[in-house]
Amino acid sequence: MNFAIRIVKLYTYLRDTKNEHVLSKQILRSGTSIGANTRESKNAQSKKDFMNKLNIALKEADETEYWLELLYRTDYLTKEEYTSINNDNREIIKILTTIIKKLKIDTCSE
Repeated sequence: MNFAIRIVKLYTYLRDTKNEHVLSKQILRSGTSIGANTRESKNAQSKKDFMNKLNIALKEADETEYWLELLYRTDYLTKEEYTSINNDNREIIKILTTIIKKLKIDTCSE
């Protein structure tokens, strides 16, 4: 949730301050989707469904990383802004990757 809030604030900043409307919508979609899919996984109907939701969240986090880098390389974000939010996103990617790997190991040993 906290990361999604940062993404919404980033979207608002890009739209209102930088007058950027295309990339900002992309990062809004992918960046908020991470938490939405993670939240949705809580109500998964099976382990497979749970893992699927987390895999979608991981894909969205990877996409968010792409948009963040593009925003940085096109000078919409300063190095400090980019580093701060991208570090949070990288942490989410690490957490999701660890959970998914653990689920795959547990599923194979059943």
